[in-house]
Amino acid sequence: MKQNCFDVNYQQGENPVFCYRSGLAVYEETLFGGVLVSSGYNSAGYPLNVLSNFPTRLNPVDFHEPSAFNIELDGQCVDYGLELENFETLQNENKIEAVTTLKSGIKPVKIKIHTTLDGTQMFTRYIEIENLSDKPLNLSRLSLLSGGLEKTDRSHYTNEISIGKIYSAGYFNSDRWGREGEFEWNDLTPDELTVKCRFGRDRFRHPLIFIRNNLTGVMYFSQIGWSAGCSFSVDHHTDLERNDSRLSFKAEITSHKPLTVIEPYGTFISPEVHMGVIAGGLDDAINEMHAHIRKSVLDMPEASPAECLVGAGMGAEHDMSVETSKIFAKRLAGLGGEVFIVDAGWECPPDKETEWGNYNGMNIPNPDRYPDGIAELSDYCHSIGMKFGLWVDIENLGRKSKIFEEHPEWRSKTILGTQSENLADLSIPEAAGWAENELARIIEEYNLDLLRVDHNVSFRDYFTMRDAGTGIAECASIRHHSAVYKMYRNLKKRFPNVIFENCAGGGGRTDLGMMKNFNHTWVSDCQRAPRSLTVTNGMTMALPPERVDRLFAGMGCHEHGTIDMQMRNTMLTHMSLNVISPAALPESPAQAEFIRHSVEIYKNFIRPFLPESKIYHHTPESGLLKDDFYILEAASPDCKKGAAAIFTLPNARSSSLNFIPKGINAGTSYKITLDNSGASYTAKGFEILLHGIPVSITASMSSELVLFEATE
Repeated sequence: MKQNCFDVNYQQGENPVFCYRSGLAVYEETLFGGVLVSSGYNSAGYPLNVLSNFPTRLNPVDFHEPSAFNIELDGQCVDYGLELENFETLQNENKIEAVTTLKSGIKPVKIKIHTTLDGTQMFTRYIEIENLSDKPLNLSRLSLLSGGLEKTDRSHYTNEISIGKIYSAGYFNSDRWGREGEFEWNDLTPDELTVKCRFGRDRFRHPLIFIRNNLTGVMYFSQIGWSAGCSFSVDHHTDLERNDSRLSFKAEITSHKPLTVIEPYGTFISPEVHMGVIAGGLDDAINEMHAHIRKSVLDMPEASPAECLVGAGMGAEHDMSVETSKIFAKRLAGLGGEVFIVDAGWECPPDKETEWGNYNGMNIPNPDRYPDGIAELSDYCHSIGMKFGLWVDIENLGRKSKIFEEHPEWRSKTILGTQSENLADLSIPEAAGWAENELARIIEEYNLDLLRVDHNVSFRDYFTMRDAGTGIAECASIRHHSAVYKMYRNLKKRFPNVIFENCAGGGGRTDLGMMKNFNHTWVSDCQRAPRSLTVTNGMTMALPPERVDRLFAGMGCHEHGTIDMQMRNTMLTHMSLNVISPAALPESPAQAEFIRHSVEIYKNFIRPFLPESKIYHHTPESGLLKDDFYILEAASPDCKKGAAAIFTLPNARSSSLNFIPKGINAGTSYKITLDNSGASYTAKGFEILLHGIPVSITASMSSELVLFEATE
């Protein structure tokens, strides 16, 4: 039942049914009266007709929009008037993909619904729309997955609960830079809730939602794998006079209209949506989602986690001379760094590194800064046992670059008519070709082991309107991001041994569509505690922890909190280091000793199990900074090893707690180590679960690291 339990059952008849089962998750759809409708979910493995004469499928009449998708073409809804043309499945030992082909009686199109199951309790879906005519079609609405989730009869429950407390939705409540990952539960009133990402909001909200039935314990969870405009909508339809609550859902692609134009006889392939259901708590859903992401999203062999190598580097906060760079590379190698990354500023003349935005797009090392070329620094890093990486922001054209002057047509205009300051519009094929060729040249010419990709642009600039050759103005966001994904997919396959690290002004593009082609990702440029803790907390919900880059030192990390707090915020993720002293001053021995000690724990104890770990958020709403403590735990799936980072928050009223880990087995004995004192002791699992591990932290904005390992 665990990994490879999946199947698809096609039940023929007047209203054919498609039953998708993966793990204990069941989702069904019915072609009812020419509309493919959502027939509901089950979280315990039961098909909805387990009692064949009394099926529990949703009645589409109970929902205003029961369709399992929403598509509008040339202003016409094509959710109805559909005819089943074909249904097929493709299967191997790891996955099964079902393709439902529907022909529209409204517009000249075929619609293919692709659904992939992998044995986890989450499935993947995308839609193909084939234009069968010799005229372009305007795609003006696209919900990738929609329709009814469930109908709850409140009369079955004795729990006295108000109708506004039956359901809760959990999502990141901020879209601002530096506030990534601020997770919060919100009660669903009898109305529609819409959570917008990027279009209509800033770009720093990861497209993720959890929906919890507080009466039954069932939880739905979804991510949209898309870097541009998208939204989740949840409609709780009930009132005080009814005994039932009806819950429906949409995962939608959004932008100015039309979203895109489908060329004559052309085919549009949509972004992916990922949908899951489970009976359990938040971390049950998160770990099932991570299992799905590891298995079916981040499954490109070339984009493996690259052994979670410890990144280290420097950028425009220093002079970036060859001499300074070598000093820092050697120091960081001595602290345990494994990849030295030169960040923004390498294209600038000396003393101009802080003006890197103006020089971006030159993509050559400044000859005055690197008189012997950047290969001198690359060769030095390799000579001291470090890999070498370089930062590039290929979609950003600085004013001093030749490409800025030579191709003004590559900088799109906003809907207000103003020209983008720096965005290279990759929906233009020539611009996309230049960008891909430039990145390939940089990787080869500068002998890179790691490519760090940034994206410092206004998100409004890629919601421009332009004619892509069909004679109709359309929003460029779909074509632009489709070109971005294609570019990195091509490059990752071409350079399988190069580590691709994603960044977008911090966490502006962490979605699963972007992440498919990257080894790991920067999730925020905000490293100041305590906000840095909330970023780690939330983004390890959205992505598996080995894919989440967190930084020790640099970018404000050093300004607040103890050194142990700053370090331990990285230790259950993909660790990165920055410098701890100016080049002209020796490192503090006390600092260096603590960093080396922590990095050794990371490399030898935590990193070996991290790529398969389960993660536990003991204080999931820590983004609100309302508790005394923030606690994050990672443990091996077999419960033999684990680690927990425990932090005191500002103005903590308590400094002591009994910590009860979630990743242990009651029948196993464990060696417990408290890193602050180095003290260790042995306890049986059931004793730990009963009494906890006593932890005392003496001040606010400090921490403890708890390690546990099975002794038998």
